[in-house]
Amino acid sequence: MQKQIAKQLNDYAITISKRFSNPDRVGNINKESFKIEQIIPTSDHTAVIYFKKDTGKIGMAFFYYITKGASKGWKYFFPNDSKNTGMMSILYYKLDIEKNNYKFNFK
Repeated sequence: MQKQIAKQLNDYAITISKRFSNPDRVGNINKESFKIEQIIPTSDHTAVIYFKKDTGKIGMAFFYYITKGASKGWKYFFPNDSKNTGMMSILYYKLDIEKNNYKFNFK
């Protein structure tokens, strides 16, 4: 991960921890606060971040970096089982597309 992108990730993670710690935030029914426990880079443009809640539980967010365009920058979501299943299946389709597209490298 490039140094500047890593710094942006760190800054954005701090922003998200503050945002989720807002006791008046919709969905924060237990009035929990979130502190960054660990940032785990998973590629040049992705990371998993553990947020420790004041209840002792840990929440996990998946962060991904968009490199250009109007949406450039870090985005995130907190995965659930449904999102995990969907993301696991994407590998099959990605490989299928790569298999199909390979022949176009020689035209």
